[in-house]
Amino acid sequence: MGPDDYTVGWICAVDPEYVAAIALLDEEHDPVDGSQNDNNTYTLGRIGKHNVAITLLPDGEYGTDSAASAARDMVHSFPNIRLGLMVGVGGGAPSTEHDIRLGDIVVSSPGGDKGGVLQYDFGKTIQEQSFRQTRFLNQPPTALRAAVGGLRVHYQLNGHPLDQMINNVLTKRTRLRKDYARPHPDSDTLYRPQFVHPESEGICIEACGKDPARLIIRGKRREDEDNPAIHYGLIASGNTLMKDALIRDRLVKERKVLCFEMEAAG
Repeated sequence: MGPDDYTVGWICAVDPEYVAAIALLDEEHDPVDGSQNDNNTYTLGRIGKHNVAITLLPDGEYGTDSAASAARDMVHSFPNIRLGLMVGVGGGAPSTEHDIRLGDIVVSSPGGDKGGVLQYDFGKTIQEQSFRQTRFLNQPPTALRAAVGGLRVHYQLNGHPLDQMINNVLTKRTRLRKDYARPHPDSDTLYRPQFVHPESEGICIEACGKDPARLIIRGKRREDEDNPAIHYGLIASGNTLMKDALIRDRLVKERKVLCFEMEAAG
């Protein structure tokens, strides 16, 4: 395989995302010589019929600028990249309209005047008016949007195999089970947005407790519902780590945001 054979680029922001990406490859390929102007390191492989180049942002670097640099360097080494993907962990934004839970998947999908990703911390402040976001990314490529539409219909009719695929990986790579198996549903605790979480590096439930007055109680998913569920819509991206539930819920209400992350807008 040579650099010209790779058509999909996959960027990960942190180590666990990179580990998960590599584990899902159907086969790994040997490294190839890239451009001298490329600062990335890659894991190469195949998923289905697609040859994929996967890279990780430099240690300790996050945000849109770092992601943009990684994407720029990637196309120097792999000139036939047709699709660029940012795949990783995001902060879900559950609402009455979208029952987003721990372990669910959010797929960026355009709608109305929105391209699928909103850079929510880029905009303008006007006297006596609220902050206005002014930057949306362009829509994803037509081929990618067509594929998403086809998969969405297929999954509505038949369900999806994601849970089984993950279990197959964990069966083959037993050392990943401890850190990469899906958490127990009891750990998916949603607090009311007015509750202020204490500063703690420990487990949220242990630090915040499970007082019902602090919680939004959600029942178990039905057997006929996908679990994990896949949600399609707007992803909010920016250089700010979103840890304010009130601001989160305001953006959910105003912009129909489904989740927050820190690299896709790059």
